Amino acid sequence: MSLNATPRGERTHITVLGRTNAGKSSVVNALTGQDISVVSPVRGTTTDPVYKAMELLPLGPVVLIDTAGLDDEGLLGGLRRQKTRELMERTDLALLVIDAAEALLTGADAFYPGLLAELKEKNIPVVGVLNKIDTIDEVDTARARLKARLGLDCLPFSAAAGTGVAELTKAITGALPHDDDRFRIVGDLLSPGDVVVLVVPIDKAAPKGRLILPQQQTIRDILESDASAVVTKEHELRATLERLKGNPRMVITDSQVFLKVAADTPKEVPLTSFSILFARHKGDLGELVKGARAIENLRDGDHVLIAEACTHHRQSDDIGSVKIPRWLRQMTGKQLHIEQFSGHSYPPDLTRYALIVHCGACMLNRRDMLHRLDEAKAAGVPIVNYGVLIAYIHGVFPRAIELFPSAMMAWEESAVL
Repeated sequence: MSLNATPRGERTHITVLGRTNAGKSSVVNALTGQDISVVSPVRGTTTDPVYKAMELLPLGPVVLIDTAGLDDEGLLGGLRRQKTRELMERTDLALLVIDAAEALLTGADAFYPGLLAELKEKNIPVVGVLNKIDTIDEVDTARARLKARLGLDCLPFSAAAGTGVAELTKAITGALPHDDDRFRIVGDLLSPGDVVVLVVPIDKAAPKGRLILPQQQTIRDILESDASAVVTKEHELRATLERLKGNPRMVITDSQVFLKVAADTPKEVPLTSFSILFARHKGDLGELVKGARAIENLRDGDHVLIAEACTHHRQSDDIGSVKIPRWLRQMTGKQLHIEQFSGHSYPPDLTRYALIVHCGACMLNRRDMLHRLDEAKAAGVPIVNYGVLIAYIHGVFPRAIELFPSAMMAWEESAVL
């Protein structure tokens, strides 16, 4: 992905679902105007999910996900079906593609009610696509049958003939709320003319020649709010603040230098971190704040999971594998079993963990992160993210969350439990 492109975690996820050979890949290719997915009459051509990022106006940046058929058979077919179902946890909209010829067959639609019920349970909106209408004459009959049996009004579509693309694009944009605030990270806390100071350490863990995604995205959101962003390193923060004519609206810091930044930032200036902002932006900050309380209850022999959503080359002082384990052991004084796990899923049996420490989720979309929070809650395991944990360990609570009333309430209520 280009550094100038909208990251996948900030794009609306549209997953194309259906039976094997329904023409899902052809629909993706028609919508993108490119041969993204391999198209073949051979059943099961699509094995692994295929992602395509694009702009779908007026909706904005989206990612289309082509999937294997949900009726794929055999051992490998079962694994493919499982992979497709995992995608639902990060899906904002489902396109259900149905073969037009199949829709005319009696009983052929028995496959779909269970799938539609699952999507409804997950609150995923669905747009039905009656594909391959060029292969039948009774298009209206096929649509009427699906409407009566499934309650789904499917749009007529033919990838081969190139018909229905404009109508499908319109249906997709109409099925999702046009929420201009869905990309806000800090902008809802700002007014035009505000000054925000960002503290960005440049050390050996920082990527060469660029800022990391959360920093880039926060700067963009500040500018979108007609406010000004002043970027400095932690050792220059005090001098930077002195050069300003007045106090900034807030200071946002990288979590790893929270302690120094807190010491150099006047008490009257609100202070938070990129990771805390993203905890709110991507998930449930209140739930993560409550998870910080569980650190006090860790005991000798407890298992702690460090969960990261992406893989990266680890430096000698890596935050997830080195610093956080060290800080946890130093603060608690306990013999802890700390495990690292990377990827879009958790390891099996979360119940054996006393605490989950999650990354900042910059590569996840909001639905995916909320699902991961729900999984932890269902397992009865408290969960906290990097920024919240670091602020807590370094004694920067509750100052780091004072900007967020609901998080402050969760913090205060968790003290009573």
